[in-house]
Amino acid sequence: MEMVTNTSTQTQNKRQVPELSLRDFTHGTKEQRQKFIDDFFLGLKDYGFINLRDHGIDTALFKKAYELSEKFFSLPTETKKKYSGIQGGARGYTPFGQEHAKDSPVKDLKEFWHVGRDPIANDPHSGYFIPNVWPEEVAGFRDIFEKMYNDLDKMGFELLKALTYPLEVPEDYFDKLAGNGNSILRLLHYPPIPEGEDPRCIRAAAHEDINLITFLVGATASGLQIKDRDGQWLDVDTAPHLITVDSGDMLARITNDVIPATTHRVVNPIGPNTSRYSMPFFMHPHPEAILECIPSCRGAGEKYPPIREHDYLMQRLREIGLIK
Repeated sequence: MEMVTNTSTQTQNKRQVPELSLRDFTHGTKEQRQKFIDDFFLGLKDYGFINLRDHGIDTALFKKAYELSEKFFSLPTETKKKYSGIQGGARGYTPFGQEHAKDSPVKDLKEFWHVGRDPIANDPHSGYFIPNVWPEEVAGFRDIFEKMYNDLDKMGFELLKALTYPLEVPEDYFDKLAGNGNSILRLLHYPPIPEGEDPRCIRAAAHEDINLITFLVGATASGLQIKDRDGQWLDVDTAPHLITVDSGDMLARITNDVIPATTHRVVNPIGPNTSRYSMPFFMHPHPEAILECIPSCRGAGEKYPPIREHDYLMQRLREIGLIK
């Protein structure tokens, strides 16, 4: 296998990922609202990704979050490892090279930090959640990332509601499926490529996200590529005010692949060998949710048997090397 790098020959296709305004759905006219619903559904089906503007989250929050993320990852490795090994990386720090894409023989070239949902008093699913940990070495880290988690979670439910109409499910379908869900905010650092690294390794090998839907808050450098439904790799470089949205395995499963999971990767730089930072928010159902085919998506028959969210998540985490 040859090293994959970010070259212009990777993306001969000039198609552009659709850019939509969430305000058209939440505060638009009847016509704007319907157009958003149609374009969002078709964007996920045709490309697997859309870029979202007017999402209601202050971009100053994103800027501060990236500053704090960079401060954390610049700490000594031994300091960062104080926060590792928490339930397979469900919270806190996962060291460089530990995760790999499903079926990949080599590691990904990244390290990351997870923020999840804290246990909620009297919530029936709280037994699945563990408290977050916070690095005492980075002032303001907890406040910024708790707010970012909550803001993205809230936005996610507004966005998912737009899918209920083409999928022919009640408006509260995703509220019930993902309310107090097992969602994760991941702070990612792709360090400079180490000298002598296995040439088969790239920053993130081609993969699909495990969850329902993912929100990617910009990035500090290029490298993200998506494979559209025609099999073409497209570069995804977004402005700081945009959020990139992609469909995951769990959404593909409940829609019987009407909305397939989106294959994407992060390739190695061909210019300066510098760090790259990014922040995906993985929106999950709650752990006891049953992932089963939506009736309007059955077509010639269900491809996947029903499965509990927690069981499916554990299966997939084993496949990427985070738990045994």
